[in-house]
Parts: sequence; C-alpha cells; structure tokens
Amino acid sequence: MAISPRAQIEQESRHEIRVPFAELHCKSNFSFLQGASHPEELVNRAKELGYEAIAITDECSLSGIVKAHVAATAQGIKLIVGAEFHLLDTNGEDVVQLVLLAPTRKAYAQLSAFITKGRRRGQKGEYELHLHDLEETVSECFVLWIPNKTLSLEKLIAQGQRLRRYLKYLWLALELFLTDDDLMQTANVLTLSMQLELPLVASNDVHMHIPERKALQDTLTAIRLGLPVSQLGTKTFSNAERHLRSYEALTALYAEELLQESLTIACACDFSLSSLRYEYPAELVPTGMTAAEYLRQLTYEGAQQRWPQGIPPDVEQLIEKELVLVAELQYEYYFLTVHDIVRFARERNILCQGRGSAANSAICYCLFITEVDPDRIHVLFERFVSKERHEPPDIDVDFEHERR
Repeated sequence: MAISPRAQIEQESRHEIRVPFAELHCKSNFSFLQGASHPEELVNRAKELGYEAIAITDECSLSGIVKAHVAATAQGIKLIVGAEFHLLDTNGEDVVQLVLLAPTRKAYAQLSAFITKGRRRGQKGEYELHLHDLEETVSECFVLWIPNKTLSLEKLIAQGQRLRRYLKYLWLALELFLTDDDLMQTANVLTLSMQLELPLVASNDVHMHIPERKALQDTLTAIRLGLPVSQLGTKTFSNAERHLRSYEALTALYAEELLQESLTIACACDFSLSSLRYEYPAELVPTGMTAAEYLRQLTYEGAQQRWPQGIPPDVEQLIEKELVLVAELQYEYYFLTVHDIVRFARERNILCQGRGSAANSAICYCLFITEVDPDRIHVLFERFVSKERHEPPDIDVDFEHERR
C-alpha cells in the first residue's frame, strides 16, 4: 500500500528523533546459537529507534564488529566495540557475567588480547577465563557487571569487592524484562550499588532486533541444548523482551538517570574501527637504519648471492625501479615482514615457496621469496605493485601443510 506524502514525512521525522539512550549489551548471530539477528539488523533498528549509540557485545568474540561497523557508518550511528564474558569466580563454581567495552585504541587492544587468552585456554569453540584474569589486563576497558540473580546478596557483594580491586572503570548494569523477579533484581542491584559505591546503568541483554525473532531465538536455543523446542521450559526466555525496545518502553522500566548513564558511557567511547591500520613489526629493522635502507641492503645482499659473477645491468636497473616505487608507496615493512617469515621457515627446513604475481618482482627474487629469475624471463612489476591499486601487494607463499 502506498504511503501518503504526509505520512512519509512524519515517518522520516520520527527516524530523526534522537533519544538519550545507548544500548550497551547486544548479542548478534555471531554469538553462535544465541543471537537471532545479524549485526547490521541490530544497528539499523537502533537507528530507527533513535538511539544515540549501540554496542555489539558478542560472547568472547569480535566477529560481528566489522559488519556492524559498515552498517553504523552507513546509518550515521555511533558503534561501540565490546564483548560479553562469563568468568569463573575464585571458587571455580560461581559465574560472573561482564560486558567489556573499548573506549580507546588501547582498550581495544586489551579487549582483543583478553579474548585471545580465553579462546586459547578453552577447547575449540569455547573459552575459559577466571576472575583473577582481569587483573592488570583490561585496565582501560569500561566494564558492566550484570549480577547473577541466582547468587545470594552476600556472594554478590564479595564478587563486587573483587571486581573493584581488579577494574578501574566499573558499572552495575540493571536489566529488566517484565518478569516476576524484576522487583527483586532491582532491589539487589540498588543495594549492591550503595554497598559497593558503584554507578548504575540500564542495559538489556539484547538477543534480537525485533520481538518477532523470538521463535527463531527459541529454535537456536533448542539446537544449542540438543532439546526439542517443546521441552525447553525455563531454559529459554519467558518472553520476547530481549529486543531493542522503544524509548517509551525503556522509560517505563528504568529511572531516567540509568538511561542517561548509558549515554554518558557512550559519549566517553571514542574508538572506531576506522582508526585501525595494519602495523608491521618495527623490530624487523636494525637500530640506526630506516626500513628503506634495510630493504635495499637485504635486496642487494640477495642479488649478490643470486648472481655471484655480477648483477646484470638490466636487472640492477629493474631492482632500482622497484625500490623507488616501494619507497614511494611506503611498502618496505611489508616486504621485510614476508622476508622474515620465509627466512624463519627456511632456517627450520620448512618447505615454502612464493608464487603468483609476486613472481613479477625482482626484489622478491633477491629476497628468496620467489624463484623466477628476472634475467631469464621478462617480468612486469606493475602486475604486482602499482600506484593505482592503493593497497599493499599480495605475496602468496605456500608452506608444507605438515608444519605450517
């Protein structure tokens, strides 16, 4: 049915309304068999509702962040990078649920390292982290603590005291879902806030962008637990409230101060994926030399080994041409990094061989990355590196599969 011009204007104006709220706790479908919406669906829906910002916080993962970033950039809404974790308390039994957010580049690096630690320690597809792992590892991250409603107030206070020792930036998150324990949860969180002197913020453990995804979310839960949907009982959510809710629905549940605190946190988060660039290891270059100087040195050392009787004049001209272009595009560290990997492999008798367009490079031949002699075959370096590509070249190196 066609929408009248007036209705269209009203609809567009509603989309432009900005509400003082940022959702800081969202799982996408990259939380395998948990989230029932794509990251871009969550971002787009948050924009429609007028949220100032949204955090994608998949469990011990940053997998959905890139898709969310693309959608957030297109929609003009702020995206906060984060992840959810379930950590074992010091007794090895009780679970502590936290959401870590990255307000800065340093915090993002800490968050990434924390995820790596958990994944490397756990079995494939799982992770393992303990409360003490927080100490001096995520000092720059903003942390939301969602108290475990199955634990006694005494245990929660003890958990909170440990969290305060480990964390610099800590909030208590209140999450309400129109269930019969909302009042008790609110009372416990308020008590914890007073006892521990922690600020409060509202968040909503979002698993879907719209309530209509509840059936899919139940199905995912059934698959994860290996049960028929009809037998899930209390193992699934009792209603569809874990979706992105309107500001009117949120104000009916939370005090205005708790909603405003979410915006305060969001405003303090300045990190964006757009600020990331690949950073090559600086230690590849000896002290006192530039990357260009070192690449030139290695290239000519390799050339002397390739042509012990003297470098052919046309090859030397080709090498100089390549070195000038590489320096102009500032790709020296890229070549040095691949050279270092190949050197490492060959020192350990790991079979490896460069191939593809890299075979058009005299530098790659001199660095022993490839085996195509530019003195015996005409090579076109521009097939490998050119100013028009605006990105580093692609050096393909095959390694023997038993040891790679």
